[in-house]
Amino acid sequence: MAMRRKTFVLVHGAWHGGWCWERVAGPLRARGHRVTTPTQTGLGERAHLMSPDIDLAVFTADLVNHLLWEDLTDVVLVGHSFGGNAISGAAEEVPGRIERLVYLDALVPVSGRVPFDSYPAGVAAERIRQAEESSGGLSIPAPPAAAFAVTDPADAAWLEAYLTPHPLQTFTTAQTFRNEPGNGLPVEYIACNDPKYRDPLDDARIRVGSLGWPVTEIATGHNAMVTAPGALIDILETEPER
Repeated sequence: MAMRRKTFVLVHGAWHGGWCWERVAGPLRARGHRVTTPTQTGLGERAHLMSPDIDLAVFTADLVNHLLWEDLTDVVLVGHSFGGNAISGAAEEVPGRIERLVYLDALVPVSGRVPFDSYPAGVAAERIRQAEESSGGLSIPAPPAAAFAVTDPADAAWLEAYLTPHPLQTFTTAQTFRNEPGNGLPVEYIACNDPKYRDPLDDARIRVGSLGWPVTEIATGHNAMVTAPGALIDILETEPER
């Protein structure tokens, strides 16, 4: 049976941009799928738009408008890490355009809680300090590639050449949801477990268990789209059981 062609929208995490999906997007397109990799405001090639006004509502609007203006429907919407916030917001706003949600080692937001609530207090305080010292509180400087378990020298050099500071306010503002994350759509969680990226994903994994979402594990570090693109593509292409 021929594989059904799908539409994938791949949403990056903190400090990254649409560029980080290169090793996944290219092969998926070569297999006949439609793939887009939007970059959120203030990051990547949109770093010149950095502003103190960028919060989670802006990130959600970025993604919703991308789906609307590209007229994308039946979308497999993939959010990596911090991208779990934006895909959750899009599921609330435009559920009719989404076929399935995939949280890739991602945050699972709680209505009314800010992302920093999922971090140990000391980690949040340190990031705020870094933002104050580097940009007067505008943005958090990018960590080294090793923080994402990317250790191959060539991969690390590539990542560190493109990572950009991340808007601080997206970590300190909350989203409000009318429904549980996923808004009743088919949902899958992909957990990267070698090694595990703990803060803040320990909270997310507990939440996934309480929500009863199916979990697929992949034996790689947090940035699976860099370190295990082939395995990730195989998971994304697999039709979920109904």
